[in-house]
Amino acid sequence: MKDISIPPRPGASEAANHFHADLAAQLLAQSLDSLDAQLHESVGTAERLVDHDCINLYAGTNTMNPRAKALLASSIGVRPSLGHPGEKYNKGVHEIEKIEVLALELLKRLFNAPYAEYRVPSGSIANLYAFMATCRPGDTIIAFDDAAAGHPTHHAEGAAGLYGLKVLAMPFDAARMDVDVDGLRRLARDARPKLVIVAGSMCLYPYDVAAVRAIADEVGAWVLYDAAHMGGLIAGGAFQQPLAEGAHLMTGSTYKSFGGPPSGMVLTTEAVLAERLDRIAYPGLTANFDAAKTAALALATMDLLEYGRAYARQMIANAQALAEALAAEGVAVFRPAARDGFTVSQHVALDARPYGGGNRASEHIERANILFTSIGLPLPAVAGDANGIRIGTQEVTRWGLREDALREVARLIARVLVRGEAPERVRADALALRADYQRLHFVRN
Repeated sequence: MKDISIPPRPGASEAANHFHADLAAQLLAQSLDSLDAQLHESVGTAERLVDHDCINLYAGTNTMNPRAKALLASSIGVRPSLGHPGEKYNKGVHEIEKIEVLALELLKRLFNAPYAEYRVPSGSIANLYAFMATCRPGDTIIAFDDAAAGHPTHHAEGAAGLYGLKVLAMPFDAARMDVDVDGLRRLARDARPKLVIVAGSMCLYPYDVAAVRAIADEVGAWVLYDAAHMGGLIAGGAFQQPLAEGAHLMTGSTYKSFGGPPSGMVLTTEAVLAERLDRIAYPGLTANFDAAKTAALALATMDLLEYGRAYARQMIANAQALAEALAAEGVAVFRPAARDGFTVSQHVALDARPYGGGNRASEHIERANILFTSIGLPLPAVAGDANGIRIGTQEVTRWGLREDALREVARLIARVLVRGEAPERVRADALALRADYQRLHFVRN
């Protein structure tokens, strides 16, 4: 192929730009036929790793019903579908209209919500939808900060800042990992926010949504619950029910604990917000959306309607068994001072300071085919790294691992983090354990 220079990516670090330039130079030196083969090899290798050869404890992912994957690959995904069902601009989309209506009504049934928006490409864009429906540029919002596991879209560098919102940190009770209600009341009375956001990138325990709503009502603010990670547990009735407890809106990802395609959703109890969200979706930001993904979402929603309660209970049982076993093995499991247990969700948090930081520890144990990631915790900082590690049990639960298997996973993790064993030596045992769990559970067959 023609030799071209590789300019740096303006937003990337120097190390990332070096990696990109070196890899691009290697790839672009090949013929198109060679690149075609390389592309398919990379897809196959990545699929084997994440679907069959690793213990995936990354809290932000999940696998999906194979029948939903087949729907996701359907050619209807390349066809535009503009407008509402019953009045489409495009012709020949009558069956797609059925898919849209089905997905919408199933989501509403699953979450017992009168209004839902499904034409959302991601959880992050779902948050942008919510910001646009409730705020104008220049307005003030209150959101969890990094130490409270807030999500980047809530912050100045994310969708909130890009939309022009002023972001204030939510007063947070670190001893309970919950909102500091008295602190929020004082801040809200002073700042008069338009929106208060509850939850984010990690939820070990429920939040006091009702108290937040009472404060929001006092100052004329909306309440948004970000259920990006908690959709599956909320759907399964095993965690709090944000809309019933007072949130005006609930955004979320449709993968993670939900277990569907990479997409997003917004649910609301408010007709005025539903109308605004509809206009944002059409003719606004996502007038043409992926109909194949909508079909996959409909089937994933059916999975949760049928198996969601059992799935949610098992995710939590697995997380609690894993946390207790990790602590027994000497791993620094994070537990807030005012809580009795490590978690009541699918999330487990580790104090990353003994392991050099969350990113460093995650990269190290990845060589054992065990995957997790870093997170911010209300702990002293680690220079140049995150002070926490975040684990999620949603994918291993769907692969059929139960409490005893998670205790064995804890022993594998401890061999690397506590006893300093080389991760390459642990990898064979991780592969052997994972080989016994190759059939999906909690999905419609």
